[in-house]
Amino acid sequence: MNLQELNAYAVAGKVDELNLISMEGGIYLLEARMHGAAYPLSDTRGQMMHLRSVEHARDVLRSIPKLNFNLVHTLVHDEMCGLGGIEESLKVPIEQRSTRQG
Repeated sequence: MNLQELNAYAVAGKVDELNLISMEGGIYLLEARMHGAAYPLSDTRGQMMHLRSVEHARDVLRSIPKLNFNLVHTLVHDEMCGLGGIEESLKVPIEQRSTRQG
């Protein structure tokens, strides 16, 4: 799904939530969730969109209607110890729009 498609689905009220997934190495990925399925956001080349920060994601999403927006952290320690699947990732609701002034 690209940003234009995300915008169309958001305007139509079909997006349940947006998740900004924090990956190892300081990379963030965006996914839209609709009807229980995850749809990763792609860039203009069709590759998975890599973001640098929460603020970068907010800048990318500035023209998208406001949606439920979450920051998701995977539990790297559990993955490293082979315990993946015991606990879910940490999901924290955040504001889609920046609260900074200027």
